[in-house]
Amino acid sequence: MLSKKSVQDIDVKGKRILLRCDFNVPLDLETKTTITNDKRILESMRTINYLIENDAKVILCSHIGKTKEKLSLKPVANRLEELLGKKVELLEEIIGENVKEKVNKMNNGDVVLLENVRMFEEEEACGDSFSKELASLAEIYVNDAFGTAHRAHASTYGVAKYLPAVCGFLIEKELEALDKSINNPIRPLVAILGGAKVSSKIGVITALLDKVDTVLIGGGMTYTFVKALGGNIGKSICENDKLDIAKKILEKAKEKGIQFILPSDSLVADDFSNDANIMVVPTNKIPEDYEGVDIGPKTIEKYKEIIINAGTVVWNGPVGVFELDNFANGTKEIAEVLANGNAISIIGGGDSAAAVSKFNLEEKMSHVSTGGGASLEFMEGKELPGIKALMDK
Repeated sequence: MLSKKSVQDIDVKGKRILLRCDFNVPLDLETKTTITNDKRILESMRTINYLIENDAKVILCSHIGKTKEKLSLKPVANRLEELLGKKVELLEEIIGENVKEKVNKMNNGDVVLLENVRMFEEEEACGDSFSKELASLAEIYVNDAFGTAHRAHASTYGVAKYLPAVCGFLIEKELEALDKSINNPIRPLVAILGGAKVSSKIGVITALLDKVDTVLIGGGMTYTFVKALGGNIGKSICENDKLDIAKKILEKAKEKGIQFILPSDSLVADDFSNDANIMVVPTNKIPEDYEGVDIGPKTIEKYKEIIINAGTVVWNGPVGVFELDNFANGTKEIAEVLANGNAISIIGGGDSAAAVSKFNLEEKMSHVSTGGGASLEFMEGKELPGIKALMDK
């Protein structure tokens, strides 16, 4: 991994700093004005406070929500004011003379927040003129948005063409934790891979087969592997066009002498709801009208034993439908044994992080990533555009 310059490697005093954060926080479903989890804001505070304490002029930039939603960052500005104990003006425009005028009047230690950058289609298109205009607001660019580091957008990649570009403390922490866990782990290194689809994890599974000692499979992707082996999976989720790939993955693991473990038993349900009829059956003998929704008790015990004896555990993807309480037990038990064990525990963002948060176990994990897609691509060995764009040490 390339060693990138960080915010500590440059002089920020009196300088205008464009700080790209990941303030894509969840909002209440009804009004979209109340933040329901401020973890991503809190993760950015170390870099923001460092810049304020070192007399920089801080221009914060982020997206929120999906592109089509056109959500405002006003709730984030309000939360930042509470955390910083000072005014954080939300600039309703992102580029243009009005923004430049306000930025040029900033004093050292001032903080402003640009409105949701994805309100401009040029953001995701990474247009040169938009990137250049955004960069013209500042003298230095700091990227601290690990959750979008795998996107080559204007505010994560394009602006770095026009400004000295370094990373903030959060990206530094993320890269260090993920790099150490994958490339220099305390062994045995165990990967827990869940989620719905094999297709979204082919790259990471293939990459990890060169690095791990054991792979534990859970979630919906289980049933593509089980069907590939000739098992009966009822109406469980299955990618029929990925059966050959699933077989090849199993063969490669066997060739490399890696333990690649599928659930021996599954909790199955006749409906996708908490009111469903449920039972535990062998994973390869699921009745026709039932679908797998969680790993079963024998599998839970087997996985816990392996996790207890691990040196490092990387977890990406829940092992069941944890959002529904009746199907959450497997994911909860895995999270608890990880939280209370001695292994270094790296949670790969996304749904895994949401599960750990649901069970109030975040503080007990070694590292919970703020970027699901970014951490997945990092583990695959892909180059992340938002990291590549930063200056080398």
